Amino acid sequence: MRQEGGFGTPIESIAVLVEMFQKSKDFIQFSLPGSPQITISFFRTMINEETLHRDVLPHVPADVSSLVDLQIALPIEAMELTRNIEQISSKVLNGYAMIEDGSDTCLLIAICNKEGRQIATAEIEYNVVGPQEAFVELIDINLNMLRRRLPTPYLCVEELEIGTLSHTRVAVVFIDGIANQDNIKHVTDKLKNIEIDHIQDSSYVIRMIEDNPNSLFPQAINTERPDRVAGVLAEGKIAVLVNGSPFAITLPTTLVEFFSTSEDYNLPWIMASTFRLLRLFSVLFSMLATPLYVAVLTYHYELIPKELLRTLIASRSTIPFPPVIEALFLEVVIELLREAGARLPSKVALTVGIVGGIVIGQAAVEASLTSNILIIIVALSALSSFTTPIYKIGNTIRLTRFPLILSAQFLGMFGIVCFSLFMLTHLVRAQSLGRPYLAPFYPTRISDWKDSFVRMPISSFFSRPITARARYNKRFDKHVVDKHKSKPKNDFTD
Repeated sequence: MRQEGGFGTPIESIAVLVEMFQKSKDFIQFSLPGSPQITISFFRTMINEETLHRDVLPHVPADVSSLVDLQIALPIEAMELTRNIEQISSKVLNGYAMIEDGSDTCLLIAICNKEGRQIATAEIEYNVVGPQEAFVELIDINLNMLRRRLPTPYLCVEELEIGTLSHTRVAVVFIDGIANQDNIKHVTDKLKNIEIDHIQDSSYVIRMIEDNPNSLFPQAINTERPDRVAGVLAEGKIAVLVNGSPFAITLPTTLVEFFSTSEDYNLPWIMASTFRLLRLFSVLFSMLATPLYVAVLTYHYELIPKELLRTLIASRSTIPFPPVIEALFLEVVIELLREAGARLPSKVALTVGIVGGIVIGQAAVEASLTSNILIIIVALSALSSFTTPIYKIGNTIRLTRFPLILSAQFLGMFGIVCFSLFMLTHLVRAQSLGRPYLAPFYPTRISDWKDSFVRMPISSFFSRPITARARYNKRFDKHVVDKHKSKPKNDFTD
């Protein structure tokens, strides 16, 4: 049975609101000195007590008689008079002090305590070259970092509140005049239609606004790097910031973007393109190496050279299990080590990963549970999956290995091809914010290939990506750049 005055009770007056606040031990209420009819209320854990005792209480006139006179006397800019109960409740719960005189109007004073984690280096999307700072949990600090990178009056921020309990601030950030209006409306409409009581992280928002929540492939990038978000906004895309989350959401996105890093744009284009192709090869190897091992050893011995076949037969001569059991056993062990390492403190996790991998691998070979060759293949597959710069696409790659292994067991190479075609069909149909997920390859946009699996010189990025549907597509004048790149005249020649 619900306690009277608890959740769901309508709040119809300031007195009822104060009565509900008084159930909490950290809610403070007292009369102002010299004016017993005027009271000040606040949550002790949400305000800055130094600001209260320095800028509020010493400046209260001894003969104050109204909230308007008090508002004029206090040397604080962020104050407002209101009688809106929802606004009063929201402001007080976010660190405002409430001053009332018994009427239906309150004076709200901003004395919030904005303590939070200091700006630090990026840990998940770490770069060697380029900016190092990362987002924090406070949305105002995150917006400050974006505005410092894009000091333009066209940078717009639209704020919403989501969650009947958490009232989480969510900011939609875009560049007016560049971002597509349909994309902005699509995002804001989806955010406004979210019905939930509590938002804990930006991942909650992604799950509720993505086009296909049942897909293993992420349809929005969550990044901790302000420089990456600034670059995305300059392309005409949209970013979503959630208060309490150190990750920003960028969309619409494509599959190609999950294999690019901010560091790619700080390196010469040949090096950047090489590293991107290396990541692509690593992903394909990570997904297909173990399934190919199972398929070849189960159905297609004729594909193995004779010299290598002798080594494989000698390696598996004492193993009582078929290749699929052997492969699944090692894959599960690798996932257990990875999960254990992610949940333990960093110093302990490093020890568990190294010692656990060596001990378990050696013991598995000596106990004839697996072969040396498969240990090498699985270890390289796990290592290759770490090359993806976005964590969530790495999880997708890890999970897709298991159905590929089972397909290889039942149908061999044909099973791998069938599951790969099924996955490709899913990607062709997938969308991000209503835009094709496989762009610029499907549909074909050749002009966007210059920043796909290879990264051409930045001087060639004279137009924004077609997939962003930017309202203003031109980034700079190509002819001016070509003119400056031409060989200068030598005035010292005859």
